[in-house]
Amino acid sequence: MVGSAQPRLRVTRKQILAFRRRVGSLDVRMPMGSQSLRRAAWAGLQDSMPRAALLSLHARVDGVKPSTWEHSALAQLWGPRYHTYVVPKRDFALFSLGRLPDNAKGRLRAEQMADQLHAHLDGARTTDREIGRALGIGNELRYAAATGRVAIRWEGARAPTVWTVAAAEIDPADARRELARRYLHIFGPTTAPGFAHWAGISRRSAADAFASLEDSLLPVRSPLGDQWLLADDEAAMRADETPDAPLRLLPSGDAYFLLHGADRALLVPQADRRDRLWTPRVWPGALLVDGEISGTWRRARKTVRIEPWLRLSPGSREAIEAEAGALPLPGVDKGIEVVWDT
Repeated sequence: MVGSAQPRLRVTRKQILAFRRRVGSLDVRMPMGSQSLRRAAWAGLQDSMPRAALLSLHARVDGVKPSTWEHSALAQLWGPRYHTYVVPKRDFALFSLGRLPDNAKGRLRAEQMADQLHAHLDGARTTDREIGRALGIGNELRYAAATGRVAIRWEGARAPTVWTVAAAEIDPADARRELARRYLHIFGPTTAPGFAHWAGISRRSAADAFASLEDSLLPVRSPLGDQWLLADDEAAMRADETPDAPLRLLPSGDAYFLLHGADRALLVPQADRRDRLWTPRVWPGALLVDGEISGTWRRARKTVRIEPWLRLSPGSREAIEAEAGALPLPGVDKGIEVVWDT
């Protein structure tokens, strides 16, 4: 990696969180359009919870509607760690081929599964359940996604529809390098092992990707130790302090808190609060107020239940209720009911 003699930029927790909100477009919503949607999904938007990606788009882009996840600029696939993701359509290869195993056994398994799916479907589209019953397989059919030859559509209920596509003409190593660049931009400062965990690839693949970016990386000393930042992001990291981010209701799995290990303690220092956000099963959403995660929220149909971790001013509560009422929830046409758990 980069020479050890290079001085490390020292950054604070406050700088890191402000940087991540800034590059993650959480400070100011972008105007609706293909470019804004692509920027909002720069590192992909996890969509494992029904319409989570839609609500992540809403947190970043103005004018998001219940159907925006179907925009022509976006696509769905089984992405990092084989979770359902919404990604920029033009970047489909990064989130698929960029995760193709680097070992012969893993690559052969993925390619054979893709071949099997392609032969079975023969140009048709059907659900993964129907494919599983016909071929006698289960979730292992998702291994084929890393070949760049499998696309899906999941509407948030029932089983996803699956079909095969032609893989992009890009070397998997090049796709992985760009995927690492995306990860560094949205989750930086970070490390190669962190990239491996997030993407669901081997540590060797992640280390090789970071090494291939050697000339583009800046060594950083953060509260978590020695890490890396894209050199192009140094100015954004050093930027003058801006007003704390406006409040946002971030859905389960949103990129801002899609963290593991020590990164969780950086975002939420209190252990008891971490346990309430990153639960053993389905994560709740995160309440972002004045630049800090300040509670959790869940939704059941048209009811949004909010659990704040601290006393909120009447103005903040009113603003949170307004934010909840603006959520572009499909099938909700009679307004959102907010319930406070205190």
